[in-house]
Amino acid sequence: MEAHGVGFRRVLELAFCVAGIWSAYIYQGVLQETVSTKRFGPDKERFEHLAFLNLAQSAVCLIWSFMMIKLWPSKDTARAPWWSYWSAGITNTIGPAMGIEALKYISYPAQVLAKSSKMIPVMLMGTLVYGIRYTFPEYLCTLLVAGGVSAFALAKSSSKTISKLAHPNAPLGYGLCFLNLAFDGFTNATQDSISARYPKTGAWDIMLGMNLWGTIYNFAFMFGWPQASGYQAIEFCKSHPEAAWDILYYCLCGAIGQNFIFFTISRFGSLTNTTITTTRKFVSIVVSSLVSGNPLSRKQWGSVVMVFSGLSYQIYLKWQKVQKKRKTM
Repeated sequence: MEAHGVGFRRVLELAFCVAGIWSAYIYQGVLQETVSTKRFGPDKERFEHLAFLNLAQSAVCLIWSFMMIKLWPSKDTARAPWWSYWSAGITNTIGPAMGIEALKYISYPAQVLAKSSKMIPVMLMGTLVYGIRYTFPEYLCTLLVAGGVSAFALAKSSSKTISKLAHPNAPLGYGLCFLNLAFDGFTNATQDSISARYPKTGAWDIMLGMNLWGTIYNFAFMFGWPQASGYQAIEFCKSHPEAAWDILYYCLCGAIGQNFIFFTISRFGSLTNTTITTTRKFVSIVVSSLVSGNPLSRKQWGSVVMVFSGLSYQIYLKWQKVQKKRKTM
């Protein structure tokens, strides 16, 4: 009976994590798409300063993580110093900015698909630079994802979707997404290095350090000179309070989502977290298509299924490796 109770509690915790990650990031995706495509006010103006979203998100997550550390302080003193995140902070500032900027040129479903192909640059770098040999199933996963993203990019988008974009330009939009992936790869590698050097560092400490530098860099970029776009973004939000509220909700969703991700990793491991976030991306595309008015053609839906089949197979391969390791221990 006790084991049954523990198992039931684990199921409830997992359901809690899934609901938290899905609701936070799916709603954040809707808000991101709204801010980037909506025309505000009687003059039907667009919010062109999308980099401001990164500054706002970094600031909100910085305050959030600081509050969490103060509410639940850690007794460990051998944690990573705040200055150790400076280099990861640079790429973590540039990468997301490029991902958000891409929404001026491609639709939200296209951006989600492009950013789901993270394994492609990882395997290319592993093969070309480090001479790593991958298995046939791993190459198959990459082929499915690469083929799906390529087919989606080549398929004709509806005129309704194109009319929502500020400056339709598919090559530029996809290029920004893949640069986003490259910078994310460096950010993740640097975070792993910091965690290895300072194993006592907690999730809140990493969140605080990354967002501290992100706030500094983004603030310098947005307000570093008299004609910087941050001043225009503030004026736009003053003139259009609806946009300001959307940005605030967007930031809160990001902070809450990070909380659920950290909790999921601590309770169930990174593989479970990857599975939840991958399925969330698929649901985000469905929600965007149904709610935000981004109709996809049959070819595009086929491309979406192709990409997520590859991602699902990759998760299954990782699960097999975890099971083999457990058996050998």
